[in-house]
Amino acid sequence: MSSTGNGHSHVPAETVEFQYPPIAEAVLRKPRRRPIWTPLILFLLTVVSTLAVGAEFSLSYSQNREPFSGDENPFITMARPFQHPELLALGVPFSFTLLSILLAHELGHYFTCRKYGIDVTYPYFIPAATILGTFGAFIRIRSPIPTRKALFDVGLSGPVVGFVFAVPALIFAIANSKIVPGMAFTDPTGLRFGNPPLVQLLIAMLRPHTPAGDILLHPVGRAAWVGLFVTALNLLPAWQLDGGHILYCLTSRLHRQISLAVGAIILAMGLLGIWRNLFWDGWVMWGGLLLAFSWFFRHPPLMNRWEPLDPNRRMWAVFALVIFVLCFTPWPTTNP
Repeated sequence: MSSTGNGHSHVPAETVEFQYPPIAEAVLRKPRRRPIWTPLILFLLTVVSTLAVGAEFSLSYSQNREPFSGDENPFITMARPFQHPELLALGVPFSFTLLSILLAHELGHYFTCRKYGIDVTYPYFIPAATILGTFGAFIRIRSPIPTRKALFDVGLSGPVVGFVFAVPALIFAIANSKIVPGMAFTDPTGLRFGNPPLVQLLIAMLRPHTPAGDILLHPVGRAAWVGLFVTALNLLPAWQLDGGHILYCLTSRLHRQISLAVGAIILAMGLLGIWRNLFWDGWVMWGGLLLAFSWFFRHPPLMNRWEPLDPNRRMWAVFALVIFVLCFTPWPTTNP
């Protein structure tokens, strides 16, 4: 076997599967300036879509009912603000809070990339006609990542910053939410949101002796809940999610196997939701996507894959796991 001159007897397969520019060129190349019009237009469209959904959250809150309750199709409910534009103003608390959390998340990634000289796009928001008004946001990294340290910091920064923005909003919302006794029984058609451990903990602290089912969450809290859900999804240790980047820094050798295992577990949860009603059936889609992406698309290699991860960042990985546990719920939404 021929030697590579660096103590390894052969070139790792994952290194030769990707054609990147020479290291010197990749390191010295300045990030290109990119037009801001596409991200800006998508952001403005997401503002409109989240305002429309936020209007329903505010209306339901003022009427002491769960959102999207009644016999109407939820899509009709979301379209109402476009028929009566004055209703869009009601969506400001939800929209402003949610977009602030998502933007903080993406800017955490963006500025960390800039710190390490990594070529990255502006955040792209995704407007959507869903009960949340958006599919979130993302950035595109357009150059190789040099070291484990850089990849770890890029992967960790978004969830941590988003979490820091979501927690105060959630505290405010729970402290100012309404108590509607028996709401789950008097309004059986409403959409109900599952409570991740952090929400349960804050309810116990701020509203002791109050059943969680009797708390009608303020619209700001609905947005914070979405922020927690997005954080939990991103911290799943799989593929090229933020948690997948952290996993790759900890063990690049087992990254693909663990990613496939996580995708299989999430898919199994969804199937059990369909079959036995044990979990949210929406996990079928997420588990299937994770399995497919993890199988067909390997994590891009680092320019210096042999650099070890320092102990401080390993401790931050534990902190990321704690955030994931606090934000994850097997029942994101349900109709009682």
